[in-house]
Amino acid sequence: MISPDLEYVGFWPRVGATIIDTILIWIVTTPFLIAVYGKSWAMSLDRPFISGPAEFLLSWVFPAIATVIFWQRRQATPGKMAISARVVDAETGAPLTVGQCIGRYLAYFASVLPLCLGLIWVAFDPRRQAWHDKLAGSVVVRSKQRGPEPVKFGRV
Repeated sequence: MISPDLEYVGFWPRVGATIIDTILIWIVTTPFLIAVYGKSWAMSLDRPFISGPAEFLLSWVFPAIATVIFWQRRQATPGKMAISARVVDAETGAPLTVGQCIGRYLAYFASVLPLCLGLIWVAFDPRRQAWHDKLAGSVVVRSKQRGPEPVKFGRV
């Protein structure tokens, strides 16, 4: 089924959405991490990869659960909402199932591990799918007409 009202979201808008999401996660989690581990935790460059159970929960588990919930309930994280994008099933255009959301999140690791090649793939794929999209059977789409109304020139 071809939808003339939708377009696949490309590489740079998705990078922008990821930056927004990363900043939001950082704003939410950092105060809690500083409260648990102290101000020296935030300033230390030679600390372990994961300082303890609170850091594991706040830096790894919380973002995963929040992302899956956003995909399931809103079809987008806040960053994708900011660019008017939605994550949908690649075959039907329907919202992702919980299993697809969890699989898509876990598949991010497959996209990132080989020097982020799976993420960069978006720039070259005809459907603008990253490897995690292909593995989960998802696409990122948005309306071609994102403004309040189309631009009209001449007498109106």
